[in-house]
Parts: sequence; C-alpha cells; structure tokens
Amino acid sequence: MTTSKKNLRTCEKGHKYYKSSECPTCPVCEQERKPDTGYLSLLSAPARRALENNGITSLHRLSTYSEKEILKFHGMGPASLPKLRDALEAGGLSFKD
Repeated sequence: MTTSKKNLRTCEKGHKYYKSSECPTCPVCEQERKPDTGYLSLLSAPARRALENNGITSLHRLSTYSEKEILKFHGMGPASLPKLRDALEAGGLSFKD
C-alpha cells in the first residue's frame, strides 16, 4: 500500500492544514461553515457542497429534483439519499418522480 505525500497548505483565513489531493477546500473553514440545524447539517461536507453549488438550500428546492438527478451531482453519494428522503418526508415533501 502506498501513501500519498501530504502538503502543508494555508487557506485565505490563515488556517494551516495538510492535504494530499489537489482539493482546495480547507477542512477548518468547512467545519466552521457546517450548519448546526436543518437537513444540510446531516450531510457530509462533499454532499452539502454538491447541493449548495447547485442552488439547493431549501427542502422545497430539493423537492423539485429526482433522486437520479441529485446523484449526478459531484460529491453526492447514495448514502445521503436516506437522509434527504427523511428530511423531505418530515417537511411533507418528496423527491420529484
């Protein structure tokens, strides 16, 4: 098994962190951005960013998409779908057919 070399990086806010990939996301900033409540707080950072980057920040907006459309977003995986389904159901909504 090979390990990737991690490089020390500093984000715009001055947080220092190590990353082995080219991903520019600072884990410290990402944790600070994580909502405390709501359905977005239940998701992993990549899944949350996938929705936010596609303008989906409310359950009503989420309900205008099908599960297949959501899964096409970069960063969204099948493990997030049950959480999204539950959140929609709690709000009296569902995915588009």
